Amino acid sequence: MTSAPQEALVSSSTAPMPPVVDFTWKSPDGLTLSGCEWPSAKPDSEGAASPIPVLCLPGLSRNTRDFNEIARFLQTCGHRVIALDYRGRGKSDWDPDWRNYALTVEDKDIDAAIAELGLDRFAVLGTSRGGLHALAMGLRYPASRMAAVIFNDIGPHIEMRAIHRIAATLGHHMKCASHEDVAANLEHTLGYQFPAFGKADWLKLAGQLASEQDGHVMMDYDPALAHQLASLDDATPTPDLWPLYEKLTDRPVLVLRGEHSDLLSPETCRRMTDNHPNATAKTIPGQGHAPVLWDGETHKTISDFLKSV
Repeated sequence: MTSAPQEALVSSSTAPMPPVVDFTWKSPDGLTLSGCEWPSAKPDSEGAASPIPVLCLPGLSRNTRDFNEIARFLQTCGHRVIALDYRGRGKSDWDPDWRNYALTVEDKDIDAAIAELGLDRFAVLGTSRGGLHALAMGLRYPASRMAAVIFNDIGPHIEMRAIHRIAATLGHHMKCASHEDVAANLEHTLGYQFPAFGKADWLKLAGQLASEQDGHVMMDYDPALAHQLASLDDATPTPDLWPLYEKLTDRPVLVLRGEHSDLLSPETCRRMTDNHPNATAKTIPGQGHAPVLWDGETHKTISDFLKSV
C-alpha cells in the first residue's frame, strides 16, 4: 500500500488536525485502487477504549469525496475513518472489462483493502451500493469484526423505479465546461428529491462528483459502468436480500432514509427496524437518494450510534 498526506485540516479550535491521507492498494487482479483516510484526531488514552474505526463505502458511481463532511466530523470525535473508491470510480483504475464492475468483484477489492489496512474491528457506513456491500459482508465478517452497519438510504429491497431513473442518467453528461454546468444537470435530474437545495448546495455536490481534467470538468467514473444497468427492465427478477439482512441481527444497525427517497421506501425501512432487535432508523428531512451527510443533526445521529457500539 502506498500513501500520501493531503493538506492538514484545521478544527474550529484552530488546533491542527492529522493530515488526510490518500492511499492505494492492489486489487486481486492487479488494478491500482484508491482510498482516503482521516486518522483519529484524539490520541489513545491509556486504559480507555478507542472509538471504532469507520469504513465508508460509496454509491454506484460515487467516490470518497461523498464522505468528506462526515469523515471530518467523526475524525474530531476520535474515529479513524477510511473511504474507498471502487474500480472505475474516483482515483481508482478503470477496468478494461466492464463486466468486472460487479458486486462480487468489488467484494474482493474491499476485502483486499481491509487486509492491507489492518482493520481488525470496524463499522461500515454504506451509501446505496455501499450498503449492498455491507449486506454481503455480513456473511464474511462476524460481529466481532464488522461490529455495526449504517445503511445510508439502502435496504434489502430496492424500488425498481429508482433503478430505472439511475440507469437513464448513468454514463450521460460525462463532460461539462464547468462545475456550474454539472450543478445545473444535477439540479435538473435530482431537484425534486432535494427541494431545499440552493445553488451553493448543487455546486458543492458537483464538486464531489466531478473534477477538472484536460480543460474540462469530467464525472469521476467510467461511463462503461452504465452497462451494468442497461439490460434491466421490469421483468428482471429482484434478488431476495432479506436473508442477508437477517445475518446482521447480531450487531447494531442504523438506517438513514432521505424523506423524498425513491429507492428506499418507508415500508422497507420499517421492516428493517421491526425485524431487527437492535436497529434504529432516522429520516433526513428535505433530502432524497441519497442523503449527502452534510448536516450537523445527521452527524450527531451517526456519532451517537457509533458510541453505542
